[in-house]
Amino acid sequence: MSLIKSRQEAIAAATQWRDPVPAPGVDASPARLEDIFGSDVFSERTMRERLPKDVYQRLMRTIKKGEKLDHELADIVASAMKDWATERGATHYTHWFQPLTGLTAEKHDSFITPDGAGGILTQFSGSALTQGEPDASSFPSGGVRSTFEARGYTAWDCTSPVFLNRSGANVTLCIPTAFVSWTGEALDTKTALLRSIEAVNTQAMRILRVFGTDAGVTRVITTLGPEQEYFLVDRNLYFARPDLMTCDRTLFGAKPPKGQQLEDHYFGSIPPRVLSFMTEVERELYRCGVPVKTRHNEVAPAQYEIAPVFESATVACDHQMLLMETLKRVAPRYGLQCILHEKPFAGINGSGKHNNWSMSTDTGQNLLDPREETHSNMQFLTYCVAVIRAVDLYADFLRAAVASAANDHRLGANEAPPAIISIFLGDMLSDIMDQLEKGLPRTTKKGGRLDLGATTLPALMRDSGDRNRTSPFAFTGNKFEFRAVGSSATSAWPMTVLNAIVAESMDYIAGQLERALGKNIGDPKKVQSAVVAVLGPIIKKHKRVIFNGDGYSEAWHKEAERRGLPNMKDTVEALTAIKSKKNVDVMVKYDILTRREMESRYHIFYEKYVKQVTIEAETMVTMARRQILPAVQMHQRRLAEAVAATQAADVDCEDQRSELESFVEKVCRLMKATDALDGLLEHHDADPAHHARFIRDKVKPSMSDLREIVDDLESLVADELWPIPTYRDILFIK
Repeated sequence: MSLIKSRQEAIAAATQWRDPVPAPGVDASPARLEDIFGSDVFSERTMRERLPKDVYQRLMRTIKKGEKLDHELADIVASAMKDWATERGATHYTHWFQPLTGLTAEKHDSFITPDGAGGILTQFSGSALTQGEPDASSFPSGGVRSTFEARGYTAWDCTSPVFLNRSGANVTLCIPTAFVSWTGEALDTKTALLRSIEAVNTQAMRILRVFGTDAGVTRVITTLGPEQEYFLVDRNLYFARPDLMTCDRTLFGAKPPKGQQLEDHYFGSIPPRVLSFMTEVERELYRCGVPVKTRHNEVAPAQYEIAPVFESATVACDHQMLLMETLKRVAPRYGLQCILHEKPFAGINGSGKHNNWSMSTDTGQNLLDPREETHSNMQFLTYCVAVIRAVDLYADFLRAAVASAANDHRLGANEAPPAIISIFLGDMLSDIMDQLEKGLPRTTKKGGRLDLGATTLPALMRDSGDRNRTSPFAFTGNKFEFRAVGSSATSAWPMTVLNAIVAESMDYIAGQLERALGKNIGDPKKVQSAVVAVLGPIIKKHKRVIFNGDGYSEAWHKEAERRGLPNMKDTVEALTAIKSKKNVDVMVKYDILTRREMESRYHIFYEKYVKQVTIEAETMVTMARRQILPAVQMHQRRLAEAVAATQAADVDCEDQRSELESFVEKVCRLMKATDALDGLLEHHDADPAHHARFIRDKVKPSMSDLREIVDDLESLVADELWPIPTYRDILFIK
């Protein structure tokens, strides 16, 4: 598609879109989708069919039980994997990894090699499967690696399914991997995630042994179900907006008469073009084994959501990255552009990625399922209190885990959880925690039934508590929902931090219980008494983090300050938590990240903030000078010509003259604000944290000043002169 510069051309092209004619034979029936689902995944079923029985069983023990990977299996698995992939048209393979850019990366190698006799062979060795060597010098390392130190390694993560990536006629075998430097230090998001899951497993198993419920359980994993919000805009309009193309968000844009105030978009009828897009996205994701479940209109115009069902956290994080890439890749087929930025449009809701997190045994037991008589479920209460303690002690670390320049536009607004990290438990759980603080809980609040007053309507089972959309960390039935994660972010880093702090909290509680019980571990009566004795003081100390009210209210901000809860309002402030001794110590203690690896992330995240905002500021300057200024000067010329013509006709034109003078003053302000912002961009600081503070304190206010002037001018300039699509154009042409 050619880049369209004229706003009028873009609008004309956008309004002429017609859905492509479906390909003959396309069948979306459940029977057909059953054939499609997982067809491009080297799945457990495929491995069982293609691998020798003993090889399959040994590999499954690694995947499901966490046993050490046996390198002797690699050649056999690689051969079967290569045959399966080439039968489906694959010519290349890649180690698919997730560097600290927040995106994915891949280097493709061919299966094909000359046979020495003028022909070719297809080869794929065990060593090629288990280990790769991409260049590590150009990825963010935060000082772990110098530019001239290039060697890095990728290592096969056999717990995440291998899949085929189809792009046109090209088919590539994608092997999920970890990515480390030559020194072994983690340069990605996956390595730390896998390490954090090991920490959770070790400490959660200790609590199971305390209760004597570890029989048959060999492993505990964390599970995850991320809900992805996103925007879709017509691609013609997207290409007419340099800010959207470069920054994935609009840097200018006056508020349209209609935004989301009528609340008519949320869960509304899905536009036909969007529904066609969603259907194709789902089909592609089904092929790769991504279990997407939900699709709907979100609150803001042009905003939508897609959500999968629960999976193990490492697979869910990989699938989340694949989902975002698929949204981006499929959208152009329908003349659309998918925008994943947290706040692409001012004045309407931004996008998040709600991370639904829990812990589960390899026997299928959800450790955060309260069951019917929750007050008597001491094991659940122990895990729940561990989470409460973790979130209170490490609230600053959780806040830092979701900090970014993009998320700063969203957190704390009346659309997203506030920057104050608190926990919503609901009426039932809060009541039980109050009871547990004082002694043995005796009752569980029930929700009852709702009679809707019409005989044709069924009575509804009412939950024991309401939901709270203003809470950043909410218990939602059998899991915790971390709602503060940004829509463009990887889930892996926030989940790594959450796993780490919950592991530390379970370690603390397990130690307390083990000392209290001594040789009586597993004795139900003794365990119950010990749990009450241990958990009561913990609840009393950490209940300050529990808040079931309106997280948006000013009253809560004052109350949170009184309770001593941290309120880190922006990324520059939040990222300081990564250097906090207690936060570094928890990562080091459980072998999740070393001190040097933590230091690297501190620098990388600050550098990303600086670079991202600087790109936005430079884009603003360019647009202001090359698009906005010529347009407003043309409008100014029209006003001046109108005044001159009126004067020449000897007609009073004082009002027109005043309008012209006011407009000229605004144009002068535009020029001065543009020059002021441009001048600030000359500042450089070798320390990324210092530079980030300068960006926050000087550059961002200057950007706001320039935007205010441009948005004011947009409301005054003749419609045919305004050079870029407006919010009205972008949000309502579907």
